Amino acid sequence: MSPLNRMLLRDLWRLRGQVLAISLVVACAVASYVAMHGTYRSLLLSRDDYYARYRFADVFATFKRAPERMADRIRRIPGVAAVQTRIVVDVTLDVPGLREPATGRMVSIPERRGATLNDICLRQGRYPEAGRSDEILASEAFATANRLRPGDRLGAIINGRRQELRIVGIALSPEYVYEVQGGGSLFPDNKRFGVLWMGRDSLAPPYRMEGAFNDLALTLSRGASEAEVIAAVDRILAPYGCLGAYGRNDQLSYRFLADEISQNRISATYVPAIFLAIVAFLLHMALSRLTAMQRTQIGLLKAFGYSSAAVGRHYLKLACCAVAGGAVAGIAAGWYLGFRLTMLYRDFYRFPLLRYESGADVAAIALGITLAAALAGAWGATRGAMALSPAEAMRPELPTAFHSGLFERSGLIRISSTTLRMIVRNIERRFGKACLSMAGIACAAAILVVGQFFYDSIEQMMRIQFDTIQREDVSITFTDPRSSTARQEVAALPAVLRSETYRSVAVRLTSGHRSKRLAITGLDPNGELRRLIGSDLQPLRIPPEGLVLSRALAEALEVSPGEPVTVEILEGSRPVRRVPVTSLVDDLIGLSAYMERTALNRLLDEGSTISGAFLAVDPQGAERLYTRLKHTPAVSGTAVRESMLSSVRTLIAESLAITTSVLVVFSCIIASGMVYNGVRISLSERGHELACLRVLGFTHREVSLVLLGEQALLTGAAIPFGWMLGFALSAFLAGRMSTELYRMPLIISSSTYAFSFLVVAAAAILSGLLVYGQIRRLDLIAVLKERE
Repeated sequence: MSPLNRMLLRDLWRLRGQVLAISLVVACAVASYVAMHGTYRSLLLSRDDYYARYRFADVFATFKRAPERMADRIRRIPGVAAVQTRIVVDVTLDVPGLREPATGRMVSIPERRGATLNDICLRQGRYPEAGRSDEILASEAFATANRLRPGDRLGAIINGRRQELRIVGIALSPEYVYEVQGGGSLFPDNKRFGVLWMGRDSLAPPYRMEGAFNDLALTLSRGASEAEVIAAVDRILAPYGCLGAYGRNDQLSYRFLADEISQNRISATYVPAIFLAIVAFLLHMALSRLTAMQRTQIGLLKAFGYSSAAVGRHYLKLACCAVAGGAVAGIAAGWYLGFRLTMLYRDFYRFPLLRYESGADVAAIALGITLAAALAGAWGATRGAMALSPAEAMRPELPTAFHSGLFERSGLIRISSTTLRMIVRNIERRFGKACLSMAGIACAAAILVVGQFFYDSIEQMMRIQFDTIQREDVSITFTDPRSSTARQEVAALPAVLRSETYRSVAVRLTSGHRSKRLAITGLDPNGELRRLIGSDLQPLRIPPEGLVLSRALAEALEVSPGEPVTVEILEGSRPVRRVPVTSLVDDLIGLSAYMERTALNRLLDEGSTISGAFLAVDPQGAERLYTRLKHTPAVSGTAVRESMLSSVRTLIAESLAITTSVLVVFSCIIASGMVYNGVRISLSERGHELACLRVLGFTHREVSLVLLGEQALLTGAAIPFGWMLGFALSAFLAGRMSTELYRMPLIISSSTYAFSFLVVAAAAILSGLLVYGQIRRLDLIAVLKERE
């Protein structure tokens, strides 16, 4: 073994505590990269494979009723490859064991199984028999949530008549990978919403759909223009109440899954990058101070004929060895974490097969970028060692020219203890190194803030949505718009304390070349159950005229208050109006547009028509209300606020439990590593000084207080800067991860800052205890023999 390699082993052993801390930080960085990239790749490949094998459509359209012959016209549109016509209706379900009414989306399927678009994947049971009007398939998410199996029965209100249905199979569809009802509801509630498939000949008669359809799916030929095909479909189906055809990007399940994959890609890029930057910083600190302490050895090596390149390679090898073990451990941990995260997604995204895909290339890339970060961090110190000439290196560094600092000039020195004077003087005279130590501790505190930020943001989103905006206990949706007399009928329902009706209509909003397809919701001007909020989270009164847009929608359309937008009504006679934007609201979920209800009725040239109602309900009589709604033909959908909130909280708790916990654990490891390295390096630098103090009669406690007091002062000063850095990183991630479906509010709770402080303080105390033991074991004679 060459002398340099023996020196390498000695350095690694002597620095084993710091090397272990660096290795742990490296393991966190590599594990996060491997896990997040593996999960991202698994979702992407599973989605693409599922969509291809089960022929997920490219364009969708919903309308009132169109004759089957229209399908032939659509097939002749240039660029259309295949067309699938269907009947799709929402019905009220009476599910055994569920006290609230549920909503089922009935989707027609061919009487005999064959290759279709949005084909079903049968998971259990069998396909419905032709001519059996009571046999259905149930979606896996709905069946699992309600513990339904083939052979179980449930009741359904199908076009005003109650019918008993029997589940004969459990199925999946690429159209409902993320199974949500839509219409403003973006979180799954699998107990109260499910997709049911029924033979077309059985579903058509109750809705008089023989020889007709009300839903369309089609695929495009290679190279076809989606926009041109959509425009052609809209022209053909406009007389039949088409709400506007749309592509995959506007299909809710696809959009949500695409946003999730995009967020995985963002997380897989930025989180490991932050960790690797900390690795480079740690190595730079450790090697810079190591080369300063080994100045004489470097001079001797060069004097005995070792080239600058050989010396440089030695320190670069030291950096690589310091990260190699952590990188290997991180690859193994990352593979396991990625597998667990991927399996977690099976509960939220329904795939026939969700495999964990993390190949050797991911591990190789992780290893490569880790070594690159290590070399980048070590290069500055290595270059300094290589630049030293033997004669210069053999001489001790010139003493620093000290002068009176701010502390001395302020007069505080006269009332300070000797220990405090030494602490403050050392910080002032080595201010650059003190700033580097503070930067490392601030990074640790910032990572902890970011780790907890996601919990705070989701919790704030829930508070705003379910406590401030959606204040009703129950909301109901009618099968069709109803006249004003329905208001009295709603108010007379059992246990209803207050009711507020609303009107909802599908529209296309256009401003310049930008357009969005959504619904305008008309609200009561004095409503208390469904409110709008401003940027200060205070309720806003809806204006008597004009549109109120969510801020995200206004930004997407590039309009401001006072400017008009074109409103194309997608029902009835489909009038087109120019309506001014009067104000903006700051809701966090979806893209929304609102009007005062009577103003919306005037825009539609209709009377006091309503689409549903928001209800405040007496909890004592809620059971009677639910029973009535289960048997009310005019109601097609019911949403219970507490049930939705409980479902969302369960979803969040399960989905964030692993990811955020892992991030917090990684953050704690990084915080401990940063603080320990800072204290340990400071001990190495000041060993001679501390030994001199011991020789002069200072006790172990007094000597330890000089070193650890300085670290405590630096830690206390660094934490607020870490909070500011954590806030900035959280703001950056919130902006990058917000989508049209939801926006992450930038909120960091006081408990998050307290958690960050406690973890960093605990790491500092633990590191101080470890270093205190090393101070007690200082070899005074060996330290004092060192040349100055």
